[in-house]
Amino acid sequence: MKKDIILGGVGGQGIVSIAATIGMTALNMGMKLKQSEVHGMSQRGGDVMSNLRISDKEIYSDLIAEGKADMIIALEPMEALRYLPMLSKEGWIISNSTPFKNISNYPDEEKIIAELKKQPNTIIVDADKIAKDLGSAQSANMVVLGAAATHLGLPYEELEKAVKQMFGKKGDDVVSQNINALKAGFEAAK
Repeated sequence: MKKDIILGGVGGQGIVSIAATIGMTALNMGMKLKQSEVHGMSQRGGDVMSNLRISDKEIYSDLIAEGKADMIIALEPMEALRYLPMLSKEGWIISNSTPFKNISNYPDEEKIIAELKKQPNTIIVDADKIAKDLGSAQSANMVVLGAAATHLGLPYEELEKAVKQMFGKKGDDVVSQNINALKAGFEAAK
């Protein structure tokens, strides 16, 4: 099994938590992992990008070549569009539909979504709304991860276990919020 994943979002949206959860899942399963992150101006609302490579065989580079990503996981649609050239022809796009308008000339969101939907394998969920409906707006990233779980090739139960490990020190309420968000995203993507 091998997955090359591009993660994209804006600083503070939780890309690092998604990468850590997938990575912990892979390591728990005895897989290999390589990761590279670019934070840029993330603390000022800038873009955050991560290359995440998991495999049951040796991985020699932490970077994914253009056109070779198996999946783009984006916490906002313009970031999914930004990394589209990285996606393989058979790859999946998993994106939140809610834009993060951190620039004055943010493109028309309907056009962005339409462009993403031109790809053969696209799942777009309103992760912000789902998370708010669950009473935990800050768990939208876990909703997107749950949607991605439908095509990650990792057992859902193992992702849930990693979420418990990741957030366990923050208490049972935080763990429950994140597990509920993961489940909701998984169900929304089915």
